[in-house]
Order: sequence, then C-alpha cells, then structure tokens
Amino acid sequence: MVDILHRIGVTASPKDVYAALTTIDGLAGWWTEDTHGDPEVDGVIQFRFAGAGGEGFDMLVLESKPDELVRWEVVDGPGEWIGTHVAFELSQVDDWAIVLFKHEGWKEPVEFMHHCSTKWASFLLSLKKYVETGKGDPSPNDVEISNWP
Repeated sequence: MVDILHRIGVTASPKDVYAALTTIDGLAGWWTEDTHGDPEVDGVIQFRFAGAGGEGFDMLVLESKPDELVRWEVVDGPGEWIGTHVAFELSQVDDWAIVLFKHEGWKEPVEFMHHCSTKWASFLLSLKKYVETGKGDPSPNDVEISNWP
C-alpha cells in the first residue's frame, strides 16, 4: 500500500481549520462548491467536481476529534479510491495550525495517484487560503493541472 502525504501550516488556530473540515459550508469553501451530506461521525459527505463531469467521491466520516483529527473512508468514487482513507491531523506550533494530511491505502502508485497528489496539494493550499482569508479556490475555481480521462 502507498499513501499521499502533505503538510501545510495555516496562520490560524486548529479550531478554525477544524471548522473548515467539518461543516458543509467550510468544505464547499475550499474543496468543491458542490458539497452535500452529513459531516457528523457515521454520516456521508458527497463531493462532486464540475471538471470531472459532476463525478466525485462519497466519504464516510469515521472520526472527528475537535481541533485534532478528521478521518474519512472513501465509500464511492473511482475504483482506486474505494476503501482508502483521508485524514487531517491538526496541531498548533507557535502561530501556525499544522495540518498533516494523509490519503492512505492506495493499492499501487498508478498515474491517477500522481494526479491526485498534485490536486490534493492545490486543494490544501485552497484550505489554507480559505481559513486565512475567508475565500478559497474550490472546484470549479481550482487550479487546472490537466484533464483526467
């Protein structure tokens, strides 16, 4: 198994980042505007992307520890994503909320994983911008890195 790993610092508190990860409005503010569902533990959140023809992912919320951790399992979407886990670990270092991001459990490092790693990085920068300024770059306003078949 292989994982996508990223780390960002946000000039805010973990509480502010946690709110952006655990509310529909927060998620729509940095990842994709087309976000719906139940962000509570055992709920399912649907994320759809205009650039992917309205396709996307359904995430089962596995864990949610205020200001510390959010963890999801992919229950619907592209085959490579099904059964993988997405986690955001939060901590405070000086004036920075540190986000350790993991998209873990990929069976192999296929080309789609390379694409997704770059997209996750761009969306994590959107998360940073959203928390720091109140305006992120969610889909369909995200950075286009390439089309994906």
